[in-house]
Amino acid sequence: MAKTIVVKQVGSPIRRPQSQRATLKGLGLNKMHRTRELEDTPSVRGMVDSIPHLVQIVEERD
Repeated sequence: MAKTIVVKQVGSPIRRPQSQRATLKGLGLNKMHRTRELEDTPSVRGMVDSIPHLVQIVEERD
């Protein structure tokens, strides 16, 4: 079974660069306080680490 992480959007993409908005869409987030369960891969971790002011990791599951 693959490890997963639960990511929550905590910041608004309004007045943010287009690349940060695209990263949010790539993670499947588009509105405040939405959560998404994603596979824990280096690419997903990199996306989350590139916008720490907009998202937070809520939970890590095995």
